[in-house]
Amino acid sequence: MACGPLYYRDMTKRPKPYRLSPIRRVINLVVRPLARLGLAGRRTHLLTVPGRKTGRLYTTPVSLAWLGGDRFLVAPYGERSWVKNARAAGWVELRRGSRLERLTVEEATPEQAVPVLRDYYRWAWVTRQFFEVTLDSPDEAWLAEAPRHPVFRLVPPG
Repeated sequence: MACGPLYYRDMTKRPKPYRLSPIRRVINLVVRPLARLGLAGRRTHLLTVPGRKTGRLYTTPVSLAWLGGDRFLVAPYGERSWVKNARAAGWVELRRGSRLERLTVEEATPEQAVPVLRDYYRWAWVTRQFFEVTLDSPDEAWLAEAPRHPVFRLVPPG
């Protein structure tokens, strides 16, 4: 095996399991009000989605990806509750500052998700530890990784 970038399914690149640690809770507590005020950066929004069993609205900070003029929600930590709830509801609300949008979600196939995930990985360095690939990984590795990180295209009403 050659030296250099990590190769497909190289066992030295194990993704870190997601855990809502005390530090992550504090970060969310800081990011939520900043996103609500529109001060958390242009990609950061508050995602609100109804619970699939209770219908209760749940809100969590997310970072949007833009690719080819479309906006996408990426689940860097995998199948979280918001992912399951968005699938069940078929829509989400996004808030950033005073702007509130209700959008339909369309889940991307693994093939459609790969370019979005690659782009997301490029700039979202904080979540890289949850991926089993690197920027140098071949397309086949990204295709294998895609099902672990659901991607939703956001579609405006109408």
